[in-house]
Amino acid sequence: MNLAFASTLHLPTGQRVGFETKPISLASNFSRWLSTQKMFPCLASTATAMTQAAEFELEEKKHDLLRAIQETQRGLVATADQRSCIEEALVNVERYNAGAPIDLEKLDGTWRLQYTSALDVLVLLQSATRLSFFQVGQIFQKFECKNQSSGGVVRNVVRWSIPPLLEEQEGATLLVSAKFSVVSARNIYLEFEEISIQNINISEELQALIAPAILPRSFLSLQILQFLRTFKAEFPVRNPGRQQSVGGLYYLSYLDANMLLGRAATGGIFVFTRAQPLA
Repeated sequence: MNLAFASTLHLPTGQRVGFETKPISLASNFSRWLSTQKMFPCLASTATAMTQAAEFELEEKKHDLLRAIQETQRGLVATADQRSCIEEALVNVERYNAGAPIDLEKLDGTWRLQYTSALDVLVLLQSATRLSFFQVGQIFQKFECKNQSSGGVVRNVVRWSIPPLLEEQEGATLLVSAKFSVVSARNIYLEFEEISIQNINISEELQALIAPAILPRSFLSLQILQFLRTFKAEFPVRNPGRQQSVGGLYYLSYLDANMLLGRAATGGIFVFTRAQPLA
């Protein structure tokens, strides 16, 4: 497409002098730009290759970390050598987006615990090995911060059971809820609010004991079953002798679509992977 411009200059004597410019061709300009791009095709392909190589390297580092924690039972039986290797693998992943601000949209959702060195969690796992009647199932962190800019809610979810009274692994749920606020690019401050026990799933053996199938179920037995199924105990979290909530800093050292790494102010590290939403 050609665009031509013409103008006329009016002189004081009444004479007119016409000026006509050369047409400007948009098509020719585009052709010159396109030929320039064709002269350097390697620039775009090189940038793409470098990006793909970096992504591949990151995935390799993440797999190295997951392999390092694989035989540790979520950190419970990790040896000193294993902990050293895990720390090294963790740092290798953390450096890929070190210092980048927390993406709350990406953080939102459910994360399954794969490894920790935090003593408060390890004590819980140890109790399951020492007490034959107690089981600890899956442990999750559930962040609720979609469409938020400065914080949200996080819930630590622990599945546990006491067989044969409750169903295996998921007989009940321990829920620790906290509000969190973003205090720096990577740090969030947790303010714990409540601990609750809920979602009681009694075993078939206990149901049969309370209300035998071969006998008509009485109103009392049905009420007991309903009470156990809907039971929920809630306890506020407070500092002893004070009215303020218990809190602490939590450093989110790495975050992408399927992995979350964190470091507690007390020194414990956490490795999470993305999980399906909890019912």
